[in-house]
Amino acid sequence: MTDNDSRVHAAEPKTIDGETHGERASTTVSTDAETRDISTHEVCILVPTLNEGATIGDVIDDFRTRGYPNVLVVDGGSTDDTKAVARDHGARVLVQSGEGKGQAVREAVPHIDAPYVLMLDGDGTYDPADAETMLEPLARGYDHVIGNRFADMDDDAMRALNGVGNRLINRSFRVIHGADYDDILSGYRAFTTDSFERLSLDSDGFTIETELAVECVKHGVDTAVVPVSYSARPAESETNLHPIADGGTIILALYSLAKTNNPLFYFGSLGTAGIAAGGAVASYVLWRWFQYGVGHEILALVSAAAILLGVQLLMFGVLSDMLVTLHREQRRRLEQITRNADVQGVESSHRAGHSHEFGTESDSETTTETGSAAEPESEPKPGTSTDPTDPTVTSETDRRGE
Repeated sequence: MTDNDSRVHAAEPKTIDGETHGERASTTVSTDAETRDISTHEVCILVPTLNEGATIGDVIDDFRTRGYPNVLVVDGGSTDDTKAVARDHGARVLVQSGEGKGQAVREAVPHIDAPYVLMLDGDGTYDPADAETMLEPLARGYDHVIGNRFADMDDDAMRALNGVGNRLINRSFRVIHGADYDDILSGYRAFTTDSFERLSLDSDGFTIETELAVECVKHGVDTAVVPVSYSARPAESETNLHPIADGGTIILALYSLAKTNNPLFYFGSLGTAGIAAGGAVASYVLWRWFQYGVGHEILALVSAAAILLGVQLLMFGVLSDMLVTLHREQRRRLEQITRNADVQGVESSHRAGHSHEFGTESDSETTTETGSAAEPESEPKPGTSTDPTDPTVTSETDRRGE
């Protein structure tokens, strides 16, 4: 691991070294946690591309040089030589059926048979040397890892407008969804394929990173945030991002996704807006009445309806939040029961295997001992007949009776 410990933000963190920084709490990955070795052959490097022919070859070569042979490039209909360059450098190429980064990721994961996925953009802004840093939390038991670009960003890597928009979106995410992932728009992600299948994703465009972050909070996916470096896009590579249009779409997605993740905020904000609007209209009506003695029945009716609707939305938000909380608690209990059942099943299998092994050895030893001891008794005594029809043959029971 790097000198900078990775900060973990999880609904139910598995390792705890709690530290409080300012108004928010963060958890640090414990260096004493039990880890497993992740082989480079267990990792699929997933690279969504669109007209990245100038950089995709270097990205693939860097990962293959570091021992990652499984590179999957998902192309969204490039008009340059992206696909040919990717194939020439040893990557598998999948041409997506639709458009957009989100659709590319959702379509690519079912084609991956590796247990771990490391996803990044193909524009050369992310450093393949950070792969080990990204994968280490997965080895410690986390399911999703986000690379924080702001930890080590080149001065010219992000425009001023983009930087302001990123920070605004991160703060909005923190307020709306109650988690601090530092950089939810980062394209450098690592996750397990099992955890990805738990998420309900339907984003097609650049909102895929936002939806991934929201779904991780919603489903309680253990998520780690680690520092990564972020470089400026090469001069020969053009960006596919439109700051204002895509930024507005991301903020709208953050708000709309609150319907199922934080309904109290979603409906509460609408209810508060309704009450405020109704109160403003009511204030105007009262002012006109007291000032000029003029009544506005229609406006008074509108203000009353707005206030009533706002109160109803607030109540609906409270009830929805209670249902969501209950649903999450039930889901956690079911997951815990499932995990316990799996552990008990594995332990039972191990015990059965040991018992069968020891029982077989004991039975064979007992059979050998019994057989060797019984052999002299089974031999007929001299002068006695073994023919059951012989009247001289007497059973052991008869002898004891006599």
